[in-house]
Amino acid sequence: MLDAMRALPPSIRRGVVDIAEDVPDAVLGEFDALGVRAVRINVNPIHAAEPGLSRTLLPRIDRMARRCKEIGWHLDFLLPGWLTAELLPVLRALPVPFSLAHMGMFLAREGVANPGFQGLLDLLRHGEGNAWIKTTGAYRISRLADYSDILPMARALFEAAPGRLIYGSDYPHLSFYEHDTVRLFALLAEWFPDPRDVERILVDNPADLYGFR
Repeated sequence: MLDAMRALPPSIRRGVVDIAEDVPDAVLGEFDALGVRAVRINVNPIHAAEPGLSRTLLPRIDRMARRCKEIGWHLDFLLPGWLTAELLPVLRALPVPFSLAHMGMFLAREGVANPGFQGLLDLLRHGEGNAWIKTTGAYRISRLADYSDILPMARALFEAAPGRLIYGSDYPHLSFYEHDTVRLFALLAEWFPDPRDVERILVDNPADLYGFR
């Protein structure tokens, strides 16, 4: 990724890195100059519920949040839905912006009424404005061929925080290679029929989060 970024003009390149908590400040400075704007906190999105796992993440979250605050970056979380729900109080208290992949990874079959998803909506509505949601990985949260059960969730997220939704293709889909990238992109127009809303998600919101303005 870093090599690819070096080949791009500085004005258009942005990246997210997965790094150790004790990486030297000089390295962070180099990454920042290159266009990195976030640190990934990563847990396999299909990880089964595991008592105590959330506690083991707290030192990394705290340390990287403090370092991100110093340099003007955000945190980028990939978590299974049950872990997103457990960490909501921690996320609410973060001193930096953060993004959540795959709409928090709450399963579409459980719907908007899922208590964890309701907690996420509450965070978006009443938090400090630091929570950003990626409308990514439709095939990870839905098992329907047309992904239609995601629509109510996508609309609820947009209504809660229209200025903090962003899009990602999740390409190359890795273990889900059979899914069509063009079809997945077309979901945006189904979830958000107003072209101005789509433009906001694709252009305006990421410009704010990743510092393109």
